[in-house]
Amino acid sequence: QVQLVESGGGLVQAGGSLRLSCTASGRTFSSLTMAWFRQATGKEREFVAGISWSYGLTYFTDSVKGRFTISRDNAKNTVYLQMNSLKPEDTAVYYCAATAIVVVTTKEYEYDYWGQGTRVTVSS
Repeated sequence: QVQLVESGGGLVQAGGSLRLSCTASGRTFSSLTMAWFRQATGKEREFVAGISWSYGLTYFTDSVKGRFTISRDNAKNTVYLQMNSLKPEDTAVYYCAATAIVVVTTKEYEYDYWGQGTRVTVSS
């Protein structure tokens, strides 16, 4: 079992920045591919960004490319999502997810472990 705990959400003005953190426990973090998903009110949950456990390869959904970065610190069992130039449409609950799959996948059902979510609100 893997437990994931997110932190770092909050209220920010458009154009601002936030950094989300997700700390894992219960399994060797370095062998997990990690990802962030988000769900806006009334919408389906969508993939945002991911980082593989092998080589740390990253992948982003088009709407956040150039604004968000994802990184991991295996020594701290933590993955980060740095969000810059935030827009009101980035408002959502952000979820951390983990899978043993080697590469980043955008498919929700391929992630076995999920955090409780942290809310991000971007005001205009």
